[in-house]
Amino acid sequence: MKIGLVFGTRPEVIKMAPIYIKAKEMGIDIVSIATAQHREMMDMMLKVFKMKPDYDMNIMTENQSLNGVAAKVLVKLEEIICKENFDWIFVQGDTTTAMAGAISAFHKGVKVGHVEAGLRSGDIRDPFPEEMNRRVIDQVSDLLFAPTTNSRKNLLEEGLNKERIVVTGNTVVDALYYVQEKFDLDSIRKKYIEVENYILVTLHRRENWGEKMKKILEGIKEFSQEYNLPIVFPVHLNPKVREIVKEVLDGYEKAILLEPVDYITFLSLLKGARIVASDSGGIQEEAPSFGKFVVVCRNTTERPELIESGYGILAGTEKSSVYKALVRGIDVKVDRTKNPFGDGKAAERILKAVI
Repeated sequence: MKIGLVFGTRPEVIKMAPIYIKAKEMGIDIVSIATAQHREMMDMMLKVFKMKPDYDMNIMTENQSLNGVAAKVLVKLEEIICKENFDWIFVQGDTTTAMAGAISAFHKGVKVGHVEAGLRSGDIRDPFPEEMNRRVIDQVSDLLFAPTTNSRKNLLEEGLNKERIVVTGNTVVDALYYVQEKFDLDSIRKKYIEVENYILVTLHRRENWGEKMKKILEGIKEFSQEYNLPIVFPVHLNPKVREIVKEVLDGYEKAILLEPVDYITFLSLLKGARIVASDSGGIQEEAPSFGKFVVVCRNTTERPELIESGYGILAGTEKSSVYKALVRGIDVKVDRTKNPFGDGKAAERILKAVI
């Protein structure tokens, strides 16, 4: 059996790496295919997991469009599929790389496995374009690796055959266990901030660009001032994000603004945080493994397990709502024995399902 593993962004590498590592351990022929939709941030992650792509499309260009990314992946992956005799193509999540990769494989008659299937926000334009991407991928996939029972329920409600769905847990937990075994996270964190008492912030979502992000940051800043807590913020490379961050936080003495950090450093910052404010889907999955409460700075979430398990709150994007959510969340005691996203054995379940 031969599996093609397609990825192009930092989160995809994090969640695909455990499958790559486990497949090697099990003696499965696995071929890694990088699109480099996000070149620099993808490469950071590959180094962490000691992965070298067998194929590298290198598609990233300045000011690339979603259609441009999709078109390149469709064509270039077809060329690779024609060279290799794949039994399966695996894609992960909801990126344009994943959507185009799934369609390209489907067109060529290769079975598609969707890692992290079944997530839904309920609004096809929020998050954009991720909600549309994940729905399309689920339609063309032969096996749907749902990370939770909620995800499985979403797929069943859409009429997808239960025989196609396997509940696996989320591979992000596998990745976290890998990192914790190999790195001293506390020592790494101390290079940036000595104390374990700060707000960890990440913001990058396309639908939050502009006035929404400004209001979110104003709410976080007000909370920081009120509670005398530093803000630690690895700022995304996107110029539109950086412009807003500079406008609100430049010169604020309690804001530690960092360049994008590698995955190990980020996890060290997550482990030491008092509370998290983010619009990232990945952090919603990672934080429970460290017992951290997340203020989700969005109007919807496709990860309701975070809220239901008491690990987070949906804050919206208004200054006052973000501030109030942080106030509510700062002293919440989470149940660290109940991780809604799995036990670190998702990759093994995924590979056994295709075997």
